[in-house]
Amino acid sequence: MSESPETTTAVPQPPENMPAPTPPGVATPRQIKIMKQWLRDIVISIVVATFIIRFLYQPVRVQGTSMMPRLADQDRLFVNKFVYRLDKVKRGDVVVFLYPGDHTKSYIKRVIGLPGDEIHIDKGQVFVNGEALNEPYVISSYKDERTVPDVVVPAGDVYVLGDHRNISSDSRDFGPVSTSLISGKAAYVYWPVKDSGTVQ
Repeated sequence: MSESPETTTAVPQPPENMPAPTPPGVATPRQIKIMKQWLRDIVISIVVATFIIRFLYQPVRVQGTSMMPRLADQDRLFVNKFVYRLDKVKRGDVVVFLYPGDHTKSYIKRVIGLPGDEIHIDKGQVFVNGEALNEPYVISSYKDERTVPDVVVPAGDVYVLGDHRNISSDSRDFGPVSTSLISGKAAYVYWPVKDSGTVQ
C-alpha cells in the first residue's frame, strides 16, 4: 500500500511593515479609540447635566390647576434655581417653594406682596399699599369674591397667590412664605410643546 503524497499549502503572509489582521471578536485600535471618545463624551454629558440640575435649572412637573391658565396640571417646566442667588424676588415672579406646613411638599404660586407691603383683599380685588393691583394673568372666570384680613408682609417673607383664585390654596390660607423656602423661579414650560414658552 503506497503512502499518500505529501501536500504542501501556501499560507498568504502580510507584506512587510503591515500589521497582522485582528482576530474576529477583538476590537481594533481604531475601534478602541472611538469607544474611549464615546465614553468620555457620555461622562462629560452626565457631569454637565448633574451640575445644571443641581445648581441651575431643575425640571419639575405641575400637579393641580391653581396656576391656570398659564400652567396646567401635568405641565413640565424648568425652574431657575440660581436666579435668587444674584437677585431678589420680585412681584409677579412665579416661584416654587416648600409648603410651610409640610416641607415634603412643593407649591408653585405667584408673588404678590414683598417684605413690608400691606396687602388688602376685598371681594377678590387685591390692593398693595393701598393701590389696586392690575392682574392680567387672572382671567375673569377664575376670579373669586373672597375678602381676607389685611396683612403686612414680614421681613424675609413674600405673599403668594394662585392665578386660579377660586380654587387656589395660598397665602390667604397659610400666610406669608419665608424666602428661605423658595427653591427657584419658574422659567420655561417645555411640555406640552404647544404650550412651551417662558412663564410670565
